[in-house]
Amino acid sequence: MRKVKQLQERVAVSDLRAAADVIIKNGRIVNVFSGEIMEGDVAIKSGYIVGIGEFSEAAEIIDARRQFIVPGFIDAHVHVESAMVPPSEFARVLLPNGVTTIVTDPHEIANVAGVKGIEFMLDDAAKTPLDMYVMLPSSVPATPFEHNGATLTASDLRALYQHEKVIGLAEVMDFPSVASGQSDILQKIVDAEKHGGRIDGHGAGLSKADLNNYLAVGIRTDHESTTAVEALDRLRAGMYVMLREGTVGRDMIHTLPAVNPKNSHRFCFCTDDKLIDDLLEEGSINYNVRLAIANDIDPVMAIQMATINAATCHKLSHIGAVAAGYQADILFLRDLETVTITKVMKRGQVVVEDGLRDEALFKKAVGSFESPAIRHSLKREDLKLAMMGNMANIIGMQPNSLFTEHLVESVTVQDGEFQSATENDQLKMVVVERHKGTGCVGVGIVKGFGIQHGAIATTVAHDSHNIVAVGESDEDILLAIARITEIGGGIAVVNNGKVASELALPIAGLLSEAPYEDIQQQLDHLNDAFRGVSTKQGFDPFLTLSFLTLPVIPNLKLTDQGLFDFNAFGFIEVEV
Repeated sequence: MRKVKQLQERVAVSDLRAAADVIIKNGRIVNVFSGEIMEGDVAIKSGYIVGIGEFSEAAEIIDARRQFIVPGFIDAHVHVESAMVPPSEFARVLLPNGVTTIVTDPHEIANVAGVKGIEFMLDDAAKTPLDMYVMLPSSVPATPFEHNGATLTASDLRALYQHEKVIGLAEVMDFPSVASGQSDILQKIVDAEKHGGRIDGHGAGLSKADLNNYLAVGIRTDHESTTAVEALDRLRAGMYVMLREGTVGRDMIHTLPAVNPKNSHRFCFCTDDKLIDDLLEEGSINYNVRLAIANDIDPVMAIQMATINAATCHKLSHIGAVAAGYQADILFLRDLETVTITKVMKRGQVVVEDGLRDEALFKKAVGSFESPAIRHSLKREDLKLAMMGNMANIIGMQPNSLFTEHLVESVTVQDGEFQSATENDQLKMVVVERHKGTGCVGVGIVKGFGIQHGAIATTVAHDSHNIVAVGESDEDILLAIARITEIGGGIAVVNNGKVASELALPIAGLLSEAPYEDIQQQLDHLNDAFRGVSTKQGFDPFLTLSFLTLPVIPNLKLTDQGLFDFNAFGFIEVEV
């Protein structure tokens, strides 16, 4: 009955029998359906738009002063955990950037803490004005080639579909399991379809023939295009294509040429993984929109991709437009080229004005999350990389890319053991299992970090989130790992035998309990510390390192079980 009464109230306002809560006057409305700029008042009642036209009676009238009125932006695929803050803090960053809704995959915390981690994210998000819709993690663990903290089967996930914010199944990364018809992943897909949800793909490195397997089982989206050709392959196959611009995955410049007026309705924007410092410096989806416009995408088309396209992709029929019957998530833009946001409304309420949040609407997380303990007993002997010859398979880190090169180079071997060579930028990389105390340690060689003296280590290591470290000496690697273990998870930089900087991430070794302003300062200090040990700049070393453990993205990666070759989809020896 409550819902019926709300609908009756909206109808009464729409035909002028009752007053609105809010009327927006003198705005230029971007119609995302027709592509037009329209004139008219926007009437709002109980958080919903009830009409566009001429309205006069309202508790509050807002003069838009000829600004553009557009729907709130939607991030079609994001991992909140990559910002290293819980949803309640994430909202404080996103809403000033015009992002009023996100669709998230909490598989980072799920890989550490299972269902309890997902429930924590849902509960915490409820404390904010931001709408956070959840796609349930499909691949926990991501692959059988690494140890993680939890396993989520179809039966483990099923009950979560009862939550109103759960809307589908997240990126299906284990492509071989799909292609071979593995029963549990197919049951997860069936369950998502049964509940009316969308199923997200993860087609990194997949051919057009491989995509057929995805489409055949009902997967309809992908965010892993890195070229216009890949984007068109996915579009032609029938997928919605999410164009990504995050901290490491910066693909929009290369994929935007695939977009044209005839096909733009099948494209939307996502950030996937973006750190707090980049969110504060660049923005979120508003940055994607600006980048698209700067690269010759029509401004209205770019706004459509950031709003109604993303909503349609995820079957969110109540958001994404300034039109009757849609939730009143509204942005005021000074102009369409720079996407300068002056006001943000969420469900008809002003939450941000001139960059200032109404802090009373943003509740802090209450209570503490009981994080699983970090368990390992790493010793110097575990870091030894035995070699007979001097030719090695090396991970070639590529700045600002999730992909790596498979390099084969001559390395320094002394007394039957690999030695880091800073003159060749050949450094030891280590992955230590931290969830169950298995004692598994993967040791490999990486090129691209430019560390001259010292090491970096983190408990953020996609997607299983073991400990990953890289450094010039075993002693510094051991010290960096010991420090992040001591603080309950986080990031550390060691310089010549001393901890130069650190960031504690006590929530599952992934998230901080501090305000994002404090985290930004600590990240600035970490980056300064990295510059003190490395000759390489122009990329984020910590997030880049965290992706060198993800075996479902080409080409060479390192897990706690060893060196993984994506193309062979199996382990290989470091020594050639």
